Amino acid sequence: MQLKSVDVSKTASATTIIFDALKQAIVEGELEDGTPLRQDEIAKMFNTSRIPVREAILKLEEHGLVTSKRYKGAVVSSLTQDEVREIFDFRALLESNVIAKAVPKMDDQVLRKARGYYEALATSTDPSEWGDLNRKFHETHYAASGLTYHLAEIDNALNRIDRYLRARILMDNGVVRADSDHQEIQEACEAGDANRAAELTFRHIEKAREKLLAFLD
Repeated sequence: MQLKSVDVSKTASATTIIFDALKQAIVEGELEDGTPLRQDEIAKMFNTSRIPVREAILKLEEHGLVTSKRYKGAVVSSLTQDEVREIFDFRALLESNVIAKAVPKMDDQVLRKARGYYEALATSTDPSEWGDLNRKFHETHYAASGLTYHLAEIDNALNRIDRYLRARILMDNGVVRADSDHQEIQEACEAGDANRAAELTFRHIEKAREKLLAFLD
């Protein structure tokens, strides 16, 4: 199992540290679908007892990243194509609404930060950066909304599918970097056009859904 181990024997937040490490490994695809999460092995890696490991795995189950299976214990969750469709439908509705609320609140600092991520994504030649830059570009826009509950739900939805999106981006050889959708969304935000930003975001997510389903198929 490939994880960044940390000695948490003297740390009060052992559960949080283990949860964050496992979540990152799952989201970034280091732990593939169906990978078993063996509590003894993980506890040894982090130099702790099984208790915080068990608590971290329970939190991962709550986020939909881990499933408990009979005779196998906890394993990394997988998604059916119907589940992928449902998550993307949810994202399209939620994210288009959030960016519409965010645009009027975007100041120059937010817009510059988002454009920085867009330009970095368009020019990066490092595949390991593409997934992170793509996500940061969108999250920077959404954060301006101040809708903390909505943002948490978006984060959870993205965590469920992020490893598949990252794999597709790599298989596309970085086509997403040159996607005109990003430029149009950024320009709509800079123009203060909330309705257009929402419409573009909705279409962008629908397009990503179809590309991902084709990739999974």
